Amino acid sequence: MNASPTAEYGSPEQLEATRSADPLGADEVCSRLPEMNAEADLAALTGALRDLLPGFERVAELSTDECLAAVRDLGMLLGSIKRHGSEPAVLVPEVLPVLLELGRRTDMVPRDTVLHYCVWNPEGTRRRMYTGDPQECTLQNAVRHVFPHLHEGLRLCAELNRTSPEDERFAQLATRIDGNVHTMLESIDTVLAEVSPVFFARTLRPYFEEISLGGQNYLGPAAAQVPLWLVDEVVWLSDRGIAEYEKFLLDSVPYGLPLWRELHAGWRHSPSAVTRLLESFERAGGYDRAGERLRDSAAALAGVLRTAVTFRGRHYRIARQAYQEEVRLYPLGSGGGSIDLLHRVLLLTRQNSRIAEERTKRGG
Repeated sequence: MNASPTAEYGSPEQLEATRSADPLGADEVCSRLPEMNAEADLAALTGALRDLLPGFERVAELSTDECLAAVRDLGMLLGSIKRHGSEPAVLVPEVLPVLLELGRRTDMVPRDTVLHYCVWNPEGTRRRMYTGDPQECTLQNAVRHVFPHLHEGLRLCAELNRTSPEDERFAQLATRIDGNVHTMLESIDTVLAEVSPVFFARTLRPYFEEISLGGQNYLGPAAAQVPLWLVDEVVWLSDRGIAEYEKFLLDSVPYGLPLWRELHAGWRHSPSAVTRLLESFERAGGYDRAGERLRDSAAALAGVLRTAVTFRGRHYRIARQAYQEEVRLYPLGSGGGSIDLLHRVLLLTRQNSRIAEERTKRGG
């Protein structure tokens, strides 16, 4: 599939083009969506989905950015219908070929992802929301804030993957990646302060259930689709992970941008930055014989990992509260991961952080 947006996926121009688009004339319906959901009006939701569906001739006329916006708006109805107990493609079978074609045109899965729901969502009165609650808006804004920084961070990760820890650029790149990952701390602190775990677990989480399309299940928008896992892959995961996390990553890959999938394909079997750092210290003969440049690389990589550990610790705290047995409605997160997996990934990230940190100390 080869479909290019107005500008590169993730660029400011492309984000604005998709946010401003309303190719299906969905603004009015989306403004009423919180009311329809509050009333559990399945008939109105089903009718709205059927009314918004474009024909194939109309889809052929849309730009790629307009196709993304169309998936965004149809997706809000898909998630709403599923939340109220029905499979949307069963109630409106004609949605299936349209979604498949929109997925083909955009080179993405044939339903909405966290990017459609948060990053490509308009602001102000045109904001698409399931509930209209300010807490939902806060969660969407948290992902919007992180996206451009992580997107840039992945470009830097590609450079880091090609750079030896003995090169002075390694430390520079790792420091810049750390700055980009750090924005996730800002976002999660806002979520901790402003979003109730009970609101997420019992009110919002049901809208993110998977749907069945043509015999295949597709997850709904999920924070797990934000590609910190790709940073993990370059920094430590490619050769220092566990099977459960690697499977979770493989399940998450299809929900990313085409570029992210390409990066994953190139990084999957590459030596991680942590492994390459250890090999460089071995070649140098240990800390005492390693040069200042290599020690700087270790310190910068340790910084990335410390930031990731801090984020994962806070994320684990939120998730543990939202998925307590007395609170949760579902045993797994909307991205398909368990609380136990989150904890194990936190421990692994911390372990690799210590490995890099030890190389910044004499005798490491």
